[in-house]
Amino acid sequence: MNAKLFGSSGVRGIANIDVTPNLASKVGLAVATFSKAKEIVVARDTRVSGLMLQDALVSGLLAGGAKTKYLGIVPTPVLAFLTRELKAGAGVMITASHNPPQYNGIKVFNKDSIAYDEQDQDKIEEIVEHESFSLTDWRNVGEATSEDETRLYLETTNKNVRLEKKWNIVLDPGCGATYELAPLIHKQLGCNVTAINAQPDGYFPARNPEPKAETLTPLSGIVRELGKDIGIAYDGDGDRVAFIDEKGGFADFDRVLAAYAGYITKKKGGGIVVTNVEASMCVEKMVEKHGGKVVRTKVGDVYLSQAIKKHKAIFGGEPCGAWIHPQFHYCPDGILSSLLLLKALEDEKAKLSELIAQAPQYPTVRENINCGNRTKYSVVEKVGKNLKSAFSNYKEFSIVDGVRLSLENGWILVRASGTEELIRLTVEGESLKTAKRIMNQSLGIVKEQVRRIKK
Repeated sequence: MNAKLFGSSGVRGIANIDVTPNLASKVGLAVATFSKAKEIVVARDTRVSGLMLQDALVSGLLAGGAKTKYLGIVPTPVLAFLTRELKAGAGVMITASHNPPQYNGIKVFNKDSIAYDEQDQDKIEEIVEHESFSLTDWRNVGEATSEDETRLYLETTNKNVRLEKKWNIVLDPGCGATYELAPLIHKQLGCNVTAINAQPDGYFPARNPEPKAETLTPLSGIVRELGKDIGIAYDGDGDRVAFIDEKGGFADFDRVLAAYAGYITKKKGGGIVVTNVEASMCVEKMVEKHGGKVVRTKVGDVYLSQAIKKHKAIFGGEPCGAWIHPQFHYCPDGILSSLLLLKALEDEKAKLSELIAQAPQYPTVRENINCGNRTKYSVVEKVGKNLKSAFSNYKEFSIVDGVRLSLENGWILVRASGTEELIRLTVEGESLKTAKRIMNQSLGIVKEQVRRIKK
């Protein structure tokens, strides 16, 4: 293969160009070959190419002898949860998550509801590349059945989440996989729900599948005009969530993550919270305030899931709205996150804007430095030593994902872009002046190393 098949979120690309039925069938057969699972569950989001790719993938699973259960259109976290609950050997989701409608992909989960890691993905990729498939005898070809098992997810949420207040909320599934389940669950828990874009449409005509400030302007206006308590929006497959406060303001991803992390740490009396290297230091401020500790990982939910399980963490999340609640399962879950945030607001007797205000806000500055693919990783590796010398009073040094230095008044992250000929430099400081000073000093060090390597 000229390019790596799997990325940090499984196989992903433009449907019928990068991700074709032929490829899907090969991945299905490779998953059956590698996992040796007797039963595999499969689901998809609302994308127009989803059924095509699902059927192709299942043909590969059946050819490998795996009994396959179609779950229909359900959010990715529901597929992950049901993989474990139904005691399946693996679960496969057809989705491109928050990407535009022309994209689609394949994400594989193990029996513990954790996405396949790099090691497992490499093995699948090797099987596909060398076509070392294990085709079953014709007598043992798998069977496919279609079953709606979402009641198990509903029963679990209803049993474990109790809301006392009758929340007035606006839900925006964005025509994605949460279109039916999200309004239903919130209504069952006593919320007064106004739903918009709650019809399945794989063209995503209402808005971009990625819920962020610029795509949620209509939702902000509705919350403000109708005087609702909160607005909640999900991405295409429901593993991410974004919030609008009672004033119609977009809830900053870092600060709402930090505020909830602080709440859950206080509630648990301490514990470990996991986030990635790009998250704001306000996460540490909120968690350490209540006796907890933050562990940072590479960017990507699979790395968070692994670290949460390894460290027996109480919570984990990335500043894109992907939150993991390990007491339920190990996949980011937008619906569950929105329910548990409402519960946190009840416990804190706070409005969303008030809860977020508890988390400090720090300015962030970013710079990109041109650097060829052949040298960018070497530059990042060598920059670490120079940064440590320049910032000799650093508190913590990490090479988990690029090079990251925690300072007394901020932090520096230097990473090689995974898709472009760039080195990305991110700095956060307690003030804009501090952030710019750290950036200027760091930028000079990185540029000098790029010049040296070019010679």
